[in-house]
Amino acid sequence: MTESFWPAPAKINLFLHVTGRRPDGYHLLQTVFQFLDLEDRLEFGPRADDLIVRHTDNDAVPAGDDLAIRAAHALRAAAGNTPGVDIRISKRIPMGGGLGGGSSDAATTLAALNSLWNLGFDAAELGRIGLKLGADVPVFLFGRAAWAEGVGEILEPVAVPEDWYLIVHPGCAVSTAKVFDHPDLTRHTPAITIRAFLEGAGSNDCEAVVRKLYPQVASAIDWLRERGDARMTGTGSCVFLRSRSESEVRAVLKALPPQWTGLVARGLNRSPLLERMARG
Repeated sequence: MTESFWPAPAKINLFLHVTGRRPDGYHLLQTVFQFLDLEDRLEFGPRADDLIVRHTDNDAVPAGDDLAIRAAHALRAAAGNTPGVDIRISKRIPMGGGLGGGSSDAATTLAALNSLWNLGFDAAELGRIGLKLGADVPVFLFGRAAWAEGVGEILEPVAVPEDWYLIVHPGCAVSTAKVFDHPDLTRHTPAITIRAFLEGAGSNDCEAVVRKLYPQVASAIDWLRERGDARMTGTGSCVFLRSRSESEVRAVLKALPPQWTGLVARGLNRSPLLERMARG
């Protein structure tokens, strides 16, 4: 294995609007992504054979379904013949919570193997490969807090406060497909501007459906909203309380009901993956 790890940070969606639907069924979105100082850590090492092998202490996701492994195979398909690689994944981001851990692992794998295999793909090429794996993958390669449109691939840097967040996992995993397929999902929210968002506009169009399907999420949102500016990230299940004060969110964490798990993280407008990519 290599001596240093590659970071795969979590993300949150500060709002999420569904503005339409393409003929192919993909939903058109407006959202703002911000990174968190919470990350998975990946290590990559060359093999003598041509196998791509995962090593992890979390087997909840079969290797064939793991987005990091799928990313390695997708990059190999785009590049042609490549050497084998061992990929060691240390999971720190809660799974199934809407924090983007799988997509971030995929983006980090694309960036790391592009370097390890000396492929020379630029960020746009990696982003096109990543988009086929998931709509959130390109923003992790973009590496900056971003205003996103389209299906999540049209990105523009945006500066938002690097606040503190209490992230609460209600103990269930939300099916993104089930949310976006639900007949009650709002699909024609009028588009807003970046300026409007920065002045306080924006909500999460998926929240009403998730509340209906997953009462645990509804309970967590209601509990947090009694204590401050709280909302759901992406399609959930994680919800977050936002504050300029670290001590404030840590105080709320101490009062968290025992059926939920929580953690405190800082918002980041620049991903640590960018610095790691620069070191190669």
